[in-house]
Amino acid sequence: MPAANLPVIRACRPAWNKGRIVGQKRPLLPKHVWAIRVRLEIAERHRDLALFNLAIDSKLRGCDLVKLRVADVFAANQVKERASIIQSKTGRPVRFEITEGTRRSLARWMAEPIMIGSEHLWPGRFHDRLHTSTRQYARLVRDWVSSIGLEPSSYGTHSMRRTKVAQIYRKTGNLRAVQLLLGHTKMDSTGSVAQIL
Repeated sequence: MPAANLPVIRACRPAWNKGRIVGQKRPLLPKHVWAIRVRLEIAERHRDLALFNLAIDSKLRGCDLVKLRVADVFAANQVKERASIIQSKTGRPVRFEITEGTRRSLARWMAEPIMIGSEHLWPGRFHDRLHTSTRQYARLVRDWVSSIGLEPSSYGTHSMRRTKVAQIYRKTGNLRAVQLLLGHTKMDSTGSVAQIL
């Protein structure tokens, strides 16, 4: 019995990534970091400034950054100089330095009334959500990037993770240091990041 030719089925809607830039996102340049910081300071957006600064200093993935607790970065009535957390993806600890500017912005954020009694560093806006979601963090990153005239589709939450590492890699060329800073278990992952840096 001959096989009947079936009509071609066409998608009713376009692909989700049509017209979008997909793939690895670029890190921010130092002039971009400075421009975003200045805009957030002028607008007195204390939470956004603290989140932006800590995202760059910590080099954490978005899922780990939004889940940070106050106790992770705050002890003895002051912001810690160094912090250590367990990464959710790898299950391994990662240590990072918190620079002076970031400590100041975190201290300013901790003084806000919303932070009184808060267990999470970035509390959610709704009662059923303990902390800010990764989607909300991605929207904030998009807003920060577009506020200085950059194309939002070229940058994302991973851009924040790679920003400080890109500067270090450009200065030293040390791929092993990049691997340690990002907390990668395999050098292959770090090598693919180095290609975009």
